[in-house]
Amino acid sequence: MPDDDAAARAAAEEESAFSHPHVAPDATAAYGDHPDQVIDFYAPRTEDPLAPLVVVLHGGAWRAPYDRGHVTPFADYLARRGFAVANVEYRRGTTLPAQGGAAPVAGRWPDTFDDVAAALDALPGLVREAVPRADLRRTVLTGHSAGGHLALWAAARHVLPAGATWRTAGPAPLRGVVALAPIADFAMAEKLDVCGNAALQLLGGEEKFADRQPYADPALLLPTGIATTLVQGRADVVVPQAVAESYADAAAKAGEVVGLTLLEEVGHFPLIDPAADACAVVAEEIAQLAW
Repeated sequence: MPDDDAAARAAAEEESAFSHPHVAPDATAAYGDHPDQVIDFYAPRTEDPLAPLVVVLHGGAWRAPYDRGHVTPFADYLARRGFAVANVEYRRGTTLPAQGGAAPVAGRWPDTFDDVAAALDALPGLVREAVPRADLRRTVLTGHSAGGHLALWAAARHVLPAGATWRTAGPAPLRGVVALAPIADFAMAEKLDVCGNAALQLLGGEEKFADRQPYADPALLLPTGIATTLVQGRADVVVPQAVAESYADAAAKAGEVVGLTLLEEVGHFPLIDPAADACAVVAEEIAQLAW
């Protein structure tokens, strides 16, 4: 458990990140029939004829109360830095509490993964109409927390086990992935009880976890061959640094170098908070891959 000072700082960081008004998108497009199967698009706020595309996958432990609204200020921040932005919504857990806990169930199997795969597959066609200035040849995938997991997973679909419905024939045409405090290693996340055993719930509980983990755990889907950077606050008490380090170690053992940017005195939420210096670091990491 975090000490009182760490808990107070984490609470203040979360309050700051959630204090910004939601920013309406320039366009919204559906990639399916469910109300959550939509993508919000933000046009770049600069005059460049073409802009890199950043695909954002929001966090919230794959739980229903947390939708894409809380990262709209972050999406707008990236648009003001010259990026075209696609903010993806996807189906999350039900509003019912998990068995034995107060928090809602984390994620839906297989719906959450179905949606992320479908959104990424539909994106090229949708973005051409929604944001004509978006340069699909310079696409970077980013996500925060549970969304960081989904970003890493989406970039690894070509190395999913044979027969997986989400598997692609080859790697996605990405410049890279920037995963922000991602739930990147499910074994480590469960060891540390990250977000109240959210990864365990996402995969359907203890009886399903081991069978489904090879299809869902980014740490088991390596190497990807796609440039990947993790950005992690050293003071993060929500998804601790050890989770990112465990993924980076797994990548190294698989023969792949993954960047790991550790930020001193930074917790979980400043990475998506436009008022925080850490958010500028995130934008620069994205720019390093996109330009």
